[in-house]
Amino acid sequence: MHKTSDINVVETKALPSPAQLLAELPKTEVQADFITRARQEIHRIIFTDDKRFLLVVGPCSIHDTIAGRDYAKRLAALAAEVSDRVMIVMRVYFEKPRTTVGWKGLIMDPRLDGSNDIAAGLRLARTFLREVLDLGLPTATELLDPITPQYIADLICWSAIGARTTESQTHRQMASGLSMPLGFKNGTDGGLTVAINAIKAAGQPQTFLGVNLDGQASAIVTRGNPNCHVVLRGGAKGPNYSAPHIAETEAILTKAGLIKAILVDASHDNSSKKPELQPEVMRDIIGQIGAGNTSIIGAMVESNLGAGNQAFPQPLEKLKYGVSITDGCIDWATTETMIRELHAALAPRFA
Repeated sequence: MHKTSDINVVETKALPSPAQLLAELPKTEVQADFITRARQEIHRIIFTDDKRFLLVVGPCSIHDTIAGRDYAKRLAALAAEVSDRVMIVMRVYFEKPRTTVGWKGLIMDPRLDGSNDIAAGLRLARTFLREVLDLGLPTATELLDPITPQYIADLICWSAIGARTTESQTHRQMASGLSMPLGFKNGTDGGLTVAINAIKAAGQPQTFLGVNLDGQASAIVTRGNPNCHVVLRGGAKGPNYSAPHIAETEAILTKAGLIKAILVDASHDNSSKKPELQPEVMRDIIGQIGAGNTSIIGAMVESNLGAGNQAFPQPLEKLKYGVSITDGCIDWATTETMIRELHAALAPRFA
């Protein structure tokens, strides 16, 4: 009999079940309380009259946990200083979508050598998330693979669905069952329709294929996630954070019956993929807030210890400390200056 399945599959490696990994690396009661409070605070910023600015900031991706901890400690100290006007959430991104091929993130290839030890990557991700939470920093990530949340979502305070996956039914269904506030990015063409439809779909009850905590294939039934909002990241036609773009987005959200809550991604096409332009984007949207805008709830910024990015793959011993191996970032000094400027500029809002 001719073989008709797994013709192109070389190997299948069993992973620990989500329940096994959660038992091996559990969250503490203190961490659980902190995550719950952080999610509630983010909800209030999005949906109520909490005037604080939600800033999701950090490395494009975590590839070196030592440098990641260094960055997190600096950010935690600064976050405490500005917490009266700015709620800082650290980007802790472990999965990276690739246009063709390339390094797919710490979960998929934790040793950065192509060995693709996913079990080790999942353990490393949970360990690092717990360390960030212990510093008093809320965590944010982009959820790419629909199985990953079963392993790490209990440690995430805010999450994103990227431009490439916002239109995906699988990701909309996944989002409907997630427990944290979540932002859907506009499509890569800059269009908002896919994000609007995604928010509506994720807010409704869904039934879909997935795995349960024991790792068994299951029919997952959700109640819908009411804490979804739109993220503007620009598109093929250019940036979409200017006052006219924000006004257009407000009108579209109102027509769709959705709350006017907009988070601006200062990177990607909004900075023409030039990371050094991100502070300019921030100054523009802060100017809009100063002029009376109330729909801009926050921003995303890609930031690391060092500026720019570096080519990868290359020998690990040649990698520069604290410099991204995925998208380019602004450095720590620029980040600190930008956040202090943001905090000062928001003073009139709280007068």
